[in-house]
Amino acid sequence: MTERALAQDSNTKPFLAVLSGHRQAVPPIWMMRQAGRYLPEYRELRAKAGGFLDLCFTPEFAAEVTLQPIRRFAFDAAIIFSDILVIPYALGRSVRFEAGEGPRLDPLDTPDKVATLSRDADMTKLEPVFEALRRVKRELDSKTALIGFCGAPWTVATYMVAGQGTPDQAPARMMAYRHPDAFAKIIDAIVDNSIRYLLGQLQAGADALQIFDTWAGVLPPREFARWSIEPTKRIVAGVRSQIPDAKIIGFPRGAGALLPSYIEATGVDAVSIDWTTEPSLIRDKVQNRVAVQGNLDPLALIAGGAALDRAVDDVLTNFAGGRLIFNLGHGIQPETPIPHVEQMIRRVRGNGART
Repeated sequence: MTERALAQDSNTKPFLAVLSGHRQAVPPIWMMRQAGRYLPEYRELRAKAGGFLDLCFTPEFAAEVTLQPIRRFAFDAAIIFSDILVIPYALGRSVRFEAGEGPRLDPLDTPDKVATLSRDADMTKLEPVFEALRRVKRELDSKTALIGFCGAPWTVATYMVAGQGTPDQAPARMMAYRHPDAFAKIIDAIVDNSIRYLLGQLQAGADALQIFDTWAGVLPPREFARWSIEPTKRIVAGVRSQIPDAKIIGFPRGAGALLPSYIEATGVDAVSIDWTTEPSLIRDKVQNRVAVQGNLDPLALIAGGAALDRAVDDVLTNFAGGRLIFNLGHGIQPETPIPHVEQMIRRVRGNGART
């Protein structure tokens, strides 16, 4: 998306207005993983597609899945259906999704193995993502924003080193301690190619971008600065060197008290926060400088009823006085009842719901 188009769209899209510095009386709302297994229409298409990567890399399917929650709930933003591990895939790594076990890759757990890593991704492998974005863009109304995304280098690297998800990301943390130069080569490859990937998404129609650093919270402060903040800063700078007004949300999950230094260094327009974050810290040291996105506990959404109403009200009380994009503190869980999502939306929008 061009700089002029971004400026024009911020006037009509509540989500972009918040990112551009304008508080909304009714916070815009979307959910991380809003296209997912809690929706019967998703499960039906997922079965038809076959493998998970087939769903991601078939533009017709990926576009349809992206649009499903928009049709059902009229969220203020759609997020393209894809996965953070498409960058390793484009770098020539084997990426497999095994039922009930999650992603599997060939581990890059020694310096010798890291030496085999390509520095340049084959962007033609990601063309289906760009085509899905173009398809979704044509279908969205003038008030609904379209979000592109990538995984942050640290989080993507944790999967590349271990070959799978692990509880505390110990394999990547150990490699970063023992072989920092080799680990930096993985990070550098992810940074450079994520910039290209995000620029491609903006050019294909994305209105804004999110950088997901799901495992940032396992890092101590010194390592957080080196492996989470610095690579994200480079991605933001690389994207803005080509599209200066690109709107970018960072999500260093679990960063807590390190969030002020994260926003200062990276230059993101907004930060997504998880449900454990201390509200006064966010109001005093984060939301006074950037927009905040979050931070409903996904389990409160499963619980529903009075517990959900209280949790929604807490988010609004804590953050709606400033620039807020209402979201969850992480992705929606597959067992979430659809009526509870509807309850949350009614509670957030109240009498200000848009039609």
